[in-house]
Amino acid sequence: MNTQPVIGISGCLTGSAVRFDGGHKRMGFVMDGLGQWVAFQPVCPEMAIGLPVPRPALRLVQTSDGDFRMRFSHAPHDDVTEKMAAFSDAYLPRLGALSGFIVCAKSPSCGMERVRLYDEKGNRGRKEGVGLFTRALLEAYPWLPVEEDGRLHDPVLRENFVERVFALHELNTLRANGLTRRALLDFHSRYKLQLLAHHQADYRKIGPFVASLHEWEDLDAFFVAYREKLMAILKKTASRENHTNVLMHIQGYFREHLNSRQRGELRDVILHYRNGLLPILAPLTLLKHYLGEYPDRYLLQQNYFAPYPEDLGLRLAVN
Repeated sequence: MNTQPVIGISGCLTGSAVRFDGGHKRMGFVMDGLGQWVAFQPVCPEMAIGLPVPRPALRLVQTSDGDFRMRFSHAPHDDVTEKMAAFSDAYLPRLGALSGFIVCAKSPSCGMERVRLYDEKGNRGRKEGVGLFTRALLEAYPWLPVEEDGRLHDPVLRENFVERVFALHELNTLRANGLTRRALLDFHSRYKLQLLAHHQADYRKIGPFVASLHEWEDLDAFFVAYREKLMAILKKTASRENHTNVLMHIQGYFREHLNSRQRGELRDVILHYRNGLLPILAPLTLLKHYLGEYPDRYLLQQNYFAPYPEDLGLRLAVN
């Protein structure tokens, strides 16, 4: 098992000149920041089906019967849909160990959303398509963190994606090392506060499911079901309200150790965060300080405090 998360990525986003016009869309954060902590597995689906660089532009066509086809803009009868499907069928089964995928926005092969659709007469339609390769990727791996380059400029979506990548990597590593009931329970215990920050109702729902682990004879079947539930919760972006509830919950662990001034200071920092006056890094930093002073076994194991490498600085940019 790779010690770093492995992320699939559209080749043009790495800086490779593989776009139809001979250019690229290199992402600085991905290659210079995230790239220090993950390994990339680049692919250009259009080059993989034998198209050259440069090449005529492709477009996504929705036929009258509702099918989606990939055809050349200048020669609408030249269809490469079957070639792309054949490549996807051969390539995707080899990606089981991936922890995420970053695709190129607006691309008829890689776009994740809002890809321009055309009709069979070449008329421009609405931006509501999904690239053929990415559509197949999402169908094959519904639990996989997938984002496109444009959306990763949003600090909330960027942090959420990275958080999911590292969570899935830890889960994949657990499976690679050999599943045991104890390891699965310990994993879930470490993620309790993190899940609570994402969605309280779903956090409460997954608890009884994990408690049923002793009833499962097939641990791998449990793993598959648990992975889907876990990643679905983490995909929901954590809200300020949920974070505040978690921070208040953590605060309770130090009530007996802090004097009235310290309790008031901690409460005020959390409330300032709730009201949008401080970033989440402020209460987290203070809580981690008190955790160092008054260690608590349960809190020390919580992934919530460091869901990804702190050097990425993602919590500096999100509220």
